[in-house]
Amino acid sequence: MTREQIRKTEGFIALTLSTLAAFLGLFWLVFILGDVLVHGIKALKLSLFLNDPAPPGVEGGGLRNAFVGQLLITLCATLIGVPVGVLGGTFLAEYARGRKIARLISVLADIMVSVPSIVIGTFIYAVLVRPIGHFNGWAGAVALAIIMIPVVLRTTEDMLSLVPWTLREAAFALGAPYYKVITQVVYRGAATGILTGILLSIARVAGETAPLLFTSFNNSFFSLDMKQPVASLTVTIFQYAMGPYDNWHAQAWAAAFVITVFILLLTITGRLIIRWRYK
Repeated sequence: MTREQIRKTEGFIALTLSTLAAFLGLFWLVFILGDVLVHGIKALKLSLFLNDPAPPGVEGGGLRNAFVGQLLITLCATLIGVPVGVLGGTFLAEYARGRKIARLISVLADIMVSVPSIVIGTFIYAVLVRPIGHFNGWAGAVALAIIMIPVVLRTTEDMLSLVPWTLREAAFALGAPYYKVITQVVYRGAATGILTGILLSIARVAGETAPLLFTSFNNSFFSLDMKQPVASLTVTIFQYAMGPYDNWHAQAWAAAFVITVFILLLTITGRLIIRWRYK
């Protein structure tokens, strides 16, 4: 057997195994999404969004408190995490460009992206829940914000680094100070990529359950008080799926379907923005 034949055989084997692995992953993805789609649409009702939960074992009710609570926690997390991430990425790309501290922070941010969310939840529990003495919505928002920050930071850094330095030099030549160059020139050139990173970070935290179990916990009633336990959709899905009632199971499927569609729309929006901006 010649060397060329051995190389072709090895290439064929590698291609076959890669194709089988891709189809295996695609099969489970379609299976999970199909299962959520079939069971979720059956239980999807208008009352799910308009009514609060019914007492255990009683038919009817909805998850209005969980939908509103999830939106509230995610909104607060976005208001905390996005500015920190954008400003951190700006510091790395503009003021610390080429320095060791920039490489160190970038590596730490990459590590933080891979840290299990339950670790962040337990950390916030020790810092913001236990000293106060009770669960609260702000702790959940901070936990989700910590998950968002590395994603936004690395995306902002990468997008700002792609803006040609000649644009900055042209603005400097006109007498513009550095902060105006960043806000009026660099940010405009990287706005699409930064927005995409923000959307992906929101999609990243929208389906998180573990951090909220240790922080905001849950609430069976409608509440907007972030200083107290606040209902969240992901924790409600977990509790309803583990419950003994068929009505709970149906509502958990419907809520899972809504979250899946929401994350899917955010991801597709980010991809479309990238495709529209960078062709």
